[in-house]
Amino acid sequence: MTPAFEDLIKALKPLPGLGARSAEKIALHLLVEKPARLPKLINALQEAGRHIRRCGLCGNLAEHEKCNICSDHTRNQDSICVVEQVPDLVAFERSGTYRGLYHVLHGKLSPVNGIGPDELNLSLLAKRCIDHPPYEIILALSNDIEGEATCHYIQQHTLAGSPAQISRIGFGIPSGSGVTYADPITLRSALKARTSYT
Repeated sequence: MTPAFEDLIKALKPLPGLGARSAEKIALHLLVEKPARLPKLINALQEAGRHIRRCGLCGNLAEHEKCNICSDHTRNQDSICVVEQVPDLVAFERSGTYRGLYHVLHGKLSPVNGIGPDELNLSLLAKRCIDHPPYEIILALSNDIEGEATCHYIQQHTLAGSPAQISRIGFGIPSGSGVTYADPITLRSALKARTSYT
């Protein structure tokens, strides 16, 4: 294979969900099988890179200062659902069971991987709760050691002294799994079965 092709494989391989063989298949598809798709993909990536950013309030994807959810005044402004990643938020929205606001951490505490509190979107959560104290904060993080540690840290440090009721989603979600891959019925059950986190 050519050096340029090898460089493309190296650029694709680190993307989530791709390994060497998947990266090779995508590269061959774009370069040999369907080369007409390549300019559209390049343009879409460049446009997304220019216009999409993190919401200044919750950390969701946005093309303006606030995302569509934070800008929607018909949503329950007294409830914040804290999730690890944007795909978790998307999963809740797809289930249609939650009409409050969100806060995206962009990860969870994982000292082994060098992810501490400063790497997460925690300071903005604390600021939101001071500026506009919510009635309830729902912790919708993974049911694993890192998720539990993150919930504990949020309760003990980030939201220390907050009058908000802190709850943790119930888990019909399997232990060790995440919100992103749960079906709508499981998410609905998990939200309904949330318990006080104190």
